[in-house]
Amino acid sequence: MLELKEIRKTFNPGTVNERVALDGINLTVNDGDFITIIGSNGAGKSTLFNAISGYFLTDSGSIILDGKDITMLPDHKRSRVMGRLFQDPMLGSAPGMSIEENLALAAGKGGWLSSVSKAQKKEFRERLALLNMGLEDRMKQPVGLLSGGQRQALTLLMATYNPPKVLLLDEHTAALDPATADKVLELTERIVAENHITCMMITHNMESALSLGNRTLMMDSGRIVFDVAGDERSRLTRDDLLDAFKAKSGHALDNDRILLQ
Repeated sequence: MLELKEIRKTFNPGTVNERVALDGINLTVNDGDFITIIGSNGAGKSTLFNAISGYFLTDSGSIILDGKDITMLPDHKRSRVMGRLFQDPMLGSAPGMSIEENLALAAGKGGWLSSVSKAQKKEFRERLALLNMGLEDRMKQPVGLLSGGQRQALTLLMATYNPPKVLLLDEHTAALDPATADKVLELTERIVAENHITCMMITHNMESALSLGNRTLMMDSGRIVFDVAGDERSRLTRDDLLDAFKAKSGHALDNDRILLQ
């Protein structure tokens, strides 16, 4: 279980550029939750992920994972139990290294400086085949030559090769064409379900926010303004979400990427 208690983060405090990015966030993420997150521009969605992953230290509050306080734990140590994908397919893998070498790093079995055994190669090939991207026949190819969708699928596999306690997906399909995005979302849903991974996913697609996972959060001005799950969530429509956001935040959603979906 992941718990956030009164998390606050202000950028450029005491200056004309002061901005409250996280304003007393309280959140409990239960084991096995698949939470989708939507919100207006600058709502604090990615900042929330940065706080959880340890990209920066929060100003106040505490972050607790499975009963252990990790508030002051540096990001490289949190990465042992957390996986993260970004919007940019270029992030999350080493472009100059081969698919095989990237997977060796993800599996904790070395990398380009280490030899990979036949058994390991067989395992890599089998896992790549499950992606249905044809990558199992290109294991010696540099990752930098892959398409955005192929690279994002590979990054997803790498981030979950040793299933993390928490998987953070920061609009990981936003840079892909619609057909490829749908395929990566299907892979995401399957891998998360098969490995029982606790997952949080930022999305600009309101349909995905309601159809994927078991719980939806809406953020505005560094706060969680709406949190819905279960039967109540299953009955919601896109318009219901927009109405809920306006009722809770006091203004209409202003994210064009969301509204134009």
